[in-house]
Amino acid sequence: MALLIWQDDLNTGIEVIDDQHRRIVSMINQLHQAQSGASALLVADVIDELVDYTLSHFAFEEELMEEAGYPFCAAHKRVHEVFTKRVAEYRMRFQAGEDVVDELKSMLSRWLFNHIRNDDKAYSEQVRRHLDRFTREHQDGGWLSRTVRRLFH
Repeated sequence: MALLIWQDDLNTGIEVIDDQHRRIVSMINQLHQAQSGASALLVADVIDELVDYTLSHFAFEEELMEEAGYPFCAAHKRVHEVFTKRVAEYRMRFQAGEDVVDELKSMLSRWLFNHIRNDDKAYSEQVRRHLDRFTREHQDGGWLSRTVRRLFH
């Protein structure tokens, strides 16, 4: 698998979400590079960081959708839950000594790009409008900027 390259059609127009997605792409690339170095400990660390960051991203994204009143939030959350279970299975297989890294990278890249282009794009307009309205009402930053700083910086 070649390194993943961010493409403009992956942009949702929500800067904080796009930044998080770019970071996940970067982490998938780190997994590729760690695998090339052949250190199982480094690969395990990258997998753990990738899973933890993705779960935080999902929680943040779901909160944004709920705040914006996105009508398909529950369905989107279920998609996240199914994905989380799949990744947990890969993680357990890796911890048990199975060589799943190529399969995991392939699944992650396909799933992430399809998820962003379809599921995430579906909520982006409603969340963008909500964030624009929220920002106008709270010019000093408030909840969103504090949450982003706390979780992702």
